[in-house]
Amino acid sequence: MSPSAGGACDGRYHPPRRQNTSANLLRALVVAAGAGQLALAAASLAIPRVLGWREETARLRPLTHRVFWTYAGYILGFHVTFGLVSVLAPDLLLDGSPLATGVAAFIAVYWGARLVIQFAWFRGVEVPAGLRYRLAEAALVALFVALTLIYGAAAWFGGGAAGR
Repeated sequence: MSPSAGGACDGRYHPPRRQNTSANLLRALVVAAGAGQLALAAASLAIPRVLGWREETARLRPLTHRVFWTYAGYILGFHVTFGLVSVLAPDLLLDGSPLATGVAAFIAVYWGARLVIQFAWFRGVEVPAGLRYRLAEAALVALFVALTLIYGAAAWFGGGAAGR
């Protein structure tokens, strides 16, 4: 180790340690995925207004109305939590521990299921017309695919890519 690196000089050349490029890439992808989920959560706050949820849910029985809004809150909470964990603690999510692998796998399955739901459940349903809505759907699908792949990679390669 060189004296400038804080180690004792033993007179031999020690090349600088190479950064694990795949670990750095996966870490950056997890942070970006977290930011994407936080952006999705922020944008989701407009969905009730855009889709007229207040008027639509007013026709429901009171219990169904409350259950609907409770579920919507849980989903928003998941997105915020996934985003914050990814942005604030990507190294913990990639440390290869059973907990990290399980959490990353859960997030991957969550977004994979959401992707399947997009094509199996929402196809043929009346959606607002216009280019803006078609672009929004394309962006959502791209985000769901990216999140599924990133967290799948985090679960599969997390410990190895992190070089731990």
